[in-house]
Parts: sequence; C-alpha cells; structure tokens
Amino acid sequence: MTANLSLARLRQGYGIARSLVIYWRPGRQRSLRRLYSGFVGPGDLAFDVGAHLGDRTAAFQALGARVVALEPQPGLYRCLVQLVGARPGITLLPWAAGATPGQAELAVSEANPTVSTLAHEWRATIGGRNPGFKDVRWESRRHVKVTTLDALIAEHGTPRFCKIDVEGFEAEVLAGLSTPLEGVSVEFMAGALEVSRQCVTRLAELGDYRFNAIEGERRAFRWPAWQTADATLEWLERGADGLASGDLYARLAAPNTMPTLEPSTPEPTS
Repeated sequence: MTANLSLARLRQGYGIARSLVIYWRPGRQRSLRRLYSGFVGPGDLAFDVGAHLGDRTAAFQALGARVVALEPQPGLYRCLVQLVGARPGITLLPWAAGATPGQAELAVSEANPTVSTLAHEWRATIGGRNPGFKDVRWESRRHVKVTTLDALIAEHGTPRFCKIDVEGFEAEVLAGLSTPLEGVSVEFMAGALEVSRQCVTRLAELGDYRFNAIEGERRAFRWPAWQTADATLEWLERGADGLASGDLYARLAAPNTMPTLEPSTPEPTS
C-alpha cells in the first residue's frame, strides 16, 4: 500500500511539473492576454471552469476582470491556490460544474492531470478514437462537489466570458446554464466531436451565437469571419479539418463587438 501511494504521488508530481512547463512557459501569459482582451476587460467577470493550474485565470485577472475559477482535483487545486490564490479579484472553488448540483465521481489520471474527467463514457471510448489517448490511464477516483453555471451566476453575477475545459463534460456544464452569456469557449477533441456538437446546439438554443475555432494551444482564429451555428455544426460533422484538439469560441451576435485577431506566429502545441 505504501509503495502504491508513493508511486501515485510520484506520478502526480510528474504530471503537475509537466503542466507547469507547458502552461506557465515564458511568453504564454502575454499571448493569452492578447487573445482574451477582446472578451474581458476591467470590471468584467469571467468564469474559468476546469482551471487546472490557472494560466487563463491569471490572464483574465491581468486584464482587470474578476474571476471565479473551479478546479476539483485536490493536487491541482493546492497548486492553483499557490499560483494565483493571492491575486486580488480571484475566487477559487474546489468544485466541478455540471447539469445539476450534487456529487460526482472524478476519474483522475495522475500522470496526465489535464485529462481527469467526470465524463465516464468519454473516458471509456476516447482511447480507441483518439491515438493521443491510447496510453492514458485513470488510476484513481474521487467524489467531488458539483455546482452549475446558473448557481455560480446567482452567487457571483453574470460573467462576460466563460471558459470551459473539462475533458468531454462540456455539454453537461452548458446543460446547467439557462441564460446566454456574451462569450463562451469549449474544448473540442478528435474522437469526441459529438460533445462539441451538443455544445453548439445548446448555445444556439440559448442565443444567436457566432463561432470561431483555435487549433490546440495556438492563439490565432482559423476563420476570418465568425460562423453561424449551422456552419459550425457542418464543420464538426466533416471532422473539424482533422484537428486533434482545440477550442471553439462563441460570441453573441452583435454589430462591431466580435473580437478579431490578426494572424500571429503560433506557439508550439503541447
């Protein structure tokens, strides 16, 4: 038992160290602030659901926004507190988000903490659908508290932007939202594009959104013009250009309010 515990801690330490190198590498904060400056600014509120080690939380806060950040993994949450917990305007919560409040089982990958998930079907199938996951193992389980976006809004206010990166559970998080938000991002991933289609469909039910995509950890939008929900669903149906992963950004349609970014030199993908 002691040997197993030591091995688990070693794996967790390696996973966290790897994430620190990837997500807190020099220059990353500058590019994140550039990306998100079109979505949040001084006095705004942002939600970071699946905050991991807080790189995006830090960028939102540096742009002048208040931030409510959720991270249910105990090891990551402790690091999150150390990295950004002392910054003004940041509220950290050791919770997950979902369709309904309560408790849920979190499957934890000690060596790859970024892919820990509440999505049990996603976890069971992603290894066979996405080669990048064929060697991933979820060694442990933890019961975590689950809240909803609606509950967070009732407590903290309506965010101008909400980032959601929760490894196949994104649609469940949006199922807990009943009012449109000005800006939202959700992760997409090869082998699990049905989750992304559910997210686009849900957002379209809430409001008249336009969409754009960013590949992997890059900082440039793929499309010069933001796309309708129907066009985005068609893109996902065609396989999302064969991209391994990335983020879909959604913005409520309104004249002259959607951010535009000039193409920039992409950062290395993780």
